[in-house]
Amino acid sequence: MKKVLNIIKNIFVWLMVALAVCMMIFTVVSVNTFDRSDRSLFGFKAFIVLSDSMSKTDFDAGDLVLVKEVDPSTLKEGDIIAYTSQNTSNYGETVTHKIRKLTTDANGEAGFITYGTTTDTDDETVVTYPYVLGKYKTNIPKVGRFFMFLKTTPGYIVCILIPFLLLILIQGLNCIKLFRRYKLEQMAEMKEERAKIEEERAESQKMMAELLALKAQLAEKENQNKDSEMNTAENGTDGNL
Repeated sequence: MKKVLNIIKNIFVWLMVALAVCMMIFTVVSVNTFDRSDRSLFGFKAFIVLSDSMSKTDFDAGDLVLVKEVDPSTLKEGDIIAYTSQNTSNYGETVTHKIRKLTTDANGEAGFITYGTTTDTDDETVVTYPYVLGKYKTNIPKVGRFFMFLKTTPGYIVCILIPFLLLILIQGLNCIKLFRRYKLEQMAEMKEERAKIEEERAESQKMMAELLALKAQLAEKENQNKDSEMNTAENGTDGNL
């Protein structure tokens, strides 16, 4: 059971690490590429859809659209393009709409009449070639909405701060456990060493006692030999008399 819990804990930790790393990579990439007409990712420019003007047929607000830079002269009716708006209502914003037909503006410059499929209403101004950012290729649903949430304080807390705090907490607990284990092992080694020293001391005392006993036996035997020699000498003297 303990082994299973350790495996589950390790899987959870690695998932948290992967999530935190992915969030960091996504944040760095998105901040540097999303809604940046001068930046591309693998040859694509990425823009967050801000309205539902194309939701009837292609993509919704909050989706991330990917467009590829093309020669505007190759575009045709029915193509969807991203362009820098010159309309008074959203001047300078990036808009992704469908081409209704090819035309020219008041100055004779080639361009396109564009519209949103939801309202089927033509945009205010003709989109000339210099303002075309690219041709729509595909979209990733809801990624833009997630990015917008990530840019908020709650999004930062939930998606980045909390995972990193959890990782720090888990690693801190692991460090405490390792330190306690080290102290227990150190104390066990000290007890083992102390027991070994006590055992060696007892062995030394035993050997010392045996040596003293042997010395006493030798001394007693030596005394007996001396007494025997003295008795022999005395008996010899009496016999001579």
